[in-house]
Amino acid sequence: MPKKISAAEASYFLGFDGGGTKTDCVLANAEGRVVARATAGPSNPVRAGHARAWFSLSDAADSVLKQEKITSGHIRGICAGLGGAGRSGVARRVATFFEHGFPNARVRVTTDLEIALEAAFGAAEGIILLAGTGSAAFGRDANGKTARAGGRGPWFSDEGSTFDIGRHAVRAVALAEEHRGSATALSGRIFEFHQSRNWDQLGEQITKNADAVFPKTFPLVAELAEQGDAVSRGILSAAAVSLVELAACVASELGFRDRDVPVAKVGGAHGRSKYFDAAVETELKKSIPRVTIVPVEISPAEAAVRMAVLVGGAKDNAA
Repeated sequence: MPKKISAAEASYFLGFDGGGTKTDCVLANAEGRVVARATAGPSNPVRAGHARAWFSLSDAADSVLKQEKITSGHIRGICAGLGGAGRSGVARRVATFFEHGFPNARVRVTTDLEIALEAAFGAAEGIILLAGTGSAAFGRDANGKTARAGGRGPWFSDEGSTFDIGRHAVRAVALAEEHRGSATALSGRIFEFHQSRNWDQLGEQITKNADAVFPKTFPLVAELAEQGDAVSRGILSAAAVSLVELAACVASELGFRDRDVPVAKVGGAHGRSKYFDAAVETELKKSIPRVTIVPVEISPAEAAVRMAVLVGGAKDNAA
């Protein structure tokens, strides 16, 4: 039987960044230095379901623990920033999962927006523009006031996300086929790209798991936009407008419209398409004239593990 680790011996920290497509996990040692990293499947419980989210979180954690040759008992603090965790019931269920699996850890479950804001700005003011499987803008002013727009799921929100872009791409192919929309190079690529022979097979994939189809269509739209396909460019341009509207809404709510506004772009949609990146930056400058686009120096998962150190550090104070 493996030796039981006491609370006093627990000296490692876990940070998670979980979304609708993947989960990033980092492990830090007692000094807060990152010593291992891993990636697993989706862990947004609202989109993937709690069972799949727990599996992804466990898979990522097991990987980093194995790399460092430690056990769950060595973990002192955990911070998980997850899509969907803005719902208190969701956050509580995930926290309970961690508390059962990591007996010596203090746990904090928050949103992916909060850890992204921490990664971009620390305690300073600013706005993050998140574009991945979902989309949202989240900001904070110098007094600690926060504001958010978007990020409520694909059913009526997440404008400009990779899910939204992929859905519009598939719709464009259907419209072109029915002679209700413009011809597009997407028509000759969409089925092969998703390893489908026809609409029936693609429809089955979408019905089974839309997150496995629509977001993954983004690279194809980006590729064809670079090659000059007008429909693909139109989809990306419209997505950029919708996405930036989220940031403009947050800027207005925080009173940032007539002053310098630092904005950081985070999420998998940024940095993968020159056309989309240029469209987003153009729209940002139109909607927020004094915007400054700032680089993000650390990943959201690294920000989460820094927050985990603070969470775990409180253990001594409570003892």
